Amino acid sequence: MTGSYPNTRLRRTRAHGWSRALHRENIVTPADLIWPLFVTAGEGVEEPIATLPGVSRWSVDGIAKRAKEAVALGIPVVALFPNTPHDLRSDDGAEAHNPDNLMCRAIKAIKDAVGNDLGVLTDVALDPYTSHGQDGLVDDTGYVVNDETVAVLVDQAVNQANAGADIIAPSDMMDGRIKAIRMALEMNGHPNVQIMSYAAKYASAFYGPFRDAVGSGGLLKGDKKAYQMDPANADEAMREVALDIAEGADSVMVKPGLAYLDIIYRVRQRFDVPVFAYQVSGEYAMIEAAQAAGIGDRDALLMEKLIAFKRAGCSGVLTYHAPHAARLLAG
Repeated sequence: MTGSYPNTRLRRTRAHGWSRALHRENIVTPADLIWPLFVTAGEGVEEPIATLPGVSRWSVDGIAKRAKEAVALGIPVVALFPNTPHDLRSDDGAEAHNPDNLMCRAIKAIKDAVGNDLGVLTDVALDPYTSHGQDGLVDDTGYVVNDETVAVLVDQAVNQANAGADIIAPSDMMDGRIKAIRMALEMNGHPNVQIMSYAAKYASAFYGPFRDAVGSGGLLKGDKKAYQMDPANADEAMREVALDIAEGADSVMVKPGLAYLDIIYRVRQRFDVPVFAYQVSGEYAMIEAAQAAGIGDRDALLMEKLIAFKRAGCSGVLTYHAPHAARLLAG
């Protein structure tokens, strides 16, 4: 039932800031943010990423400092992505299983620096480790094979859990990998390690700067449409999410974020599970480009997008703007 004018004036509650705050339906706090960080080789290294203005790759010691910064800002989780040196990349992505690889060293450095005051989310996929830039193993025809890839992803996930990862985030979109990883974590003494599944990851045009950041863009042969989702499909996303929950995912992710708010909303309405969005590199870069061109205000654009994710039903958001957003929210 709705009222009628003039008994009902919806502008009454908008007249003053205190009233707008009182009636606000959704809020964003630093606790809603996950900060993606790129790890590179060396010591004392910071490498600015040209296609992601304001974002850098950090050597392991720098990652530890960023972890301390995240704790100070109230950001609860960082997400790690390695830029594996080219001489360590191979067709089979074997470096993903190395207990002393960049990812594992960064996990350990964070835990040494801040302990359990910060959660560490780790990407499970082979594209940062393969010489061909695909997320899995490739057969003679160039097709990314499923079951053989899953076996490798399982070893990668256990390797990261052994190093101290708190959340395993498979981003590969292979069928059946959530169940396989969950069983392996249980069998290897990691029952409390969470899985945040990239359940609905689309074959998007918004990923370009990320591929530059992890060094796979120039290596990629072909595309990823044979395993990432068709942007035209929504019902299929519901099937993907349902399968991953049944296989043991603790939470699910929709990627990219802004262009897929309808998917986020449908997942949240249909499934009783936390839903996260990834405000991906292309989305970040567009905000920065608008700021640089003088056609948009970074802070206003960022906060409006973050509230859109929350309004759609997100429990949290992965965003490269996380530290900036946290500072804005702290005033």
